[in-house]
Amino acid sequence: MKIGIFDSGIGGVTVLHEAMKRLPNEEYIFYADLDHVPYGVKTPEEVIGFVDNIVADLVGRGVDAIVIACNTATSVAAEYVRIKYDIPIIGMEPAVKPAVEASNSRVLVMATPITIRENKLQNLLKKVDKDHIVDLLPMPGLVRLAEAGIFEGPEVDEYLTEQMAVINKDDYDQVVLGCTHFTYFKSAISKFFGGKAGLVDGNRGTVKHLAELLGLELFDGDLSHDMIYNVTYVESGRNVTAEAALAKYAGLHARLDQE
Repeated sequence: MKIGIFDSGIGGVTVLHEAMKRLPNEEYIFYADLDHVPYGVKTPEEVIGFVDNIVADLVGRGVDAIVIACNTATSVAAEYVRIKYDIPIIGMEPAVKPAVEASNSRVLVMATPITIRENKLQNLLKKVDKDHIVDLLPMPGLVRLAEAGIFEGPEVDEYLTEQMAVINKDDYDQVVLGCTHFTYFKSAISKFFGGKAGLVDGNRGTVKHLAELLGLELFDGDLSHDMIYNVTYVESGRNVTAEAALAKYAGLHARLDQE
């Protein structure tokens, strides 16, 4: 099957990476909307327009299903494109439920400002956060750092320290990475919490949902390093063919193998 996966930028590669590991025999088109990244600080109307254009592009490329690998785009635009297009469209949501179930103290949800503001997350919290143990923290700067290829070091540590000055990090035993870009920073975030907090993202659950929807069997073994994957990379409608650009994506996959 041909599966389209898209995000405002490189964050969705974290979902693509999970899909490639768990569904290695499928064909993928990964679409990064680099002309409009980041979505998390845009208006809902702008995001809906971006997502509408991307879904139309992917449908035109003959995909059988689409994954919105972006919590912001899901919260704002998923229902709109599901109504407009006759194709399975899977969204993402912060993995609050498993984090709450695993927590013995408090849960911190890191997300973009627009994800935090939108009703989708607020409604999710009403369902699963019965004891009010979840706190929300906007972390838009991590998207900027990821897009710049800065995943660790003084700039990342300084930003984490600055943003988290409003919380007591010892209060939390579960941290939800509520943006696909944040997965690149697992090591830095874990270090900030002294390795004592579990980090949860929605990537695996999203791929599991995709497999169930399409009737595909998830692969659970170890993949060979010489496995050849069928992936086309697209940036705001333009196919990626330059060696340097393709090497950038290869580097992102290599980093995720280390996280």
